[in-house]
Amino acid sequence: MFIQTEATPNPATLKFLPGRVVMSVGTADFPSSEAAARSPLAQSLFGIDGVSGVFFGSDFITVTKDGDQDWHLMKPAVLGAIMEHFTAGRPIMLETAAGAAAAADGEDDEIVAQIKELLDTRVRPAVAQDGGDIVFHSFQEGVVYLHMQGSCSGCPSSTATLKSGIENMLRHYVPEVVEVRAVL
Repeated sequence: MFIQTEATPNPATLKFLPGRVVMSVGTADFPSSEAAARSPLAQSLFGIDGVSGVFFGSDFITVTKDGDQDWHLMKPAVLGAIMEHFTAGRPIMLETAAGAAAAADGEDDEIVAQIKELLDTRVRPAVAQDGGDIVFHSFQEGVVYLHMQGSCSGCPSSTATLKSGIENMLRHYVPEVVEVRAVL
C-alpha cells in the first residue's frame, strides 16, 4: 500500500491519500480524541503524540498536529497507523455511527437550497483538494453561517477564503446573502 501525502494551506495539517475510498458518503470530523469514539482509525491516529484533529473526506485523511510538534517526527507514525488500519481491513466508522450522519432538517426554503447547491458544486470540491470541508450551518437575517472542518479549521487563510471567495460568490448568485461567517 502506497500512501501519498500533500501539504495543505494550513501548516498544522497534512493530507494523506491512501489510494482508496475513505468515506463513501459524506465526511467525518473529529476535532478531539473524545469525538473519535465512533471511528477505530481516528482513535488510532489520536493515539499518536501530537495529533489534535482528524478529518475524513471521500478519498483522503487530514491530520492536524499540535503547534509545537514536528511533522518530520509525526509523519512516519501517522503513515504507519493508516497503513496498518487499511491492511487489517478494519472499518473506518463503527456500524452504530452510520446513522449519525447529519440529516436534513426538513425541507429547505428556496434560498437555503440555492446556498447549499452553490456550496456543494463550487466550494466543497475546491476545499476538499486542500484537505478540508465547509459545511452549511444556517442562514439567518442575510448571514450564512458555515462550519469549517479538516485543514480549513484554524487555517490562517480561512478568513480570506470566507470573505473574498465564498461571500462574494454567494452574494453574486443569491442577492439575499449579505455576509458569511464561520461558526465554531
